[in-house]
Amino acid sequence: MPTIMIDEKEYDYDLLSQVAKNQLASLQFVDNEIQRLEAQMAVLQTARNAYSKALNDALAVGHTSH
Repeated sequence: MPTIMIDEKEYDYDLLSQVAKNQLASLQFVDNEIQRLEAQMAVLQTARNAYSKALNDALAVGHTSH
């Protein structure tokens, strides 16, 4: 029988009510979405940093030509 840990308590998955199983599935979905969005945020922050550096470099080059 598969067991799951919830708030540091072990539960037999097969003995959970259908309502509890549905809530667990929703919780797992949300946790996965949070992980996906955090990974996407890291990619976007990296891109933002690169664009910011490129902008600062372009401004520095443009500033010295005046």
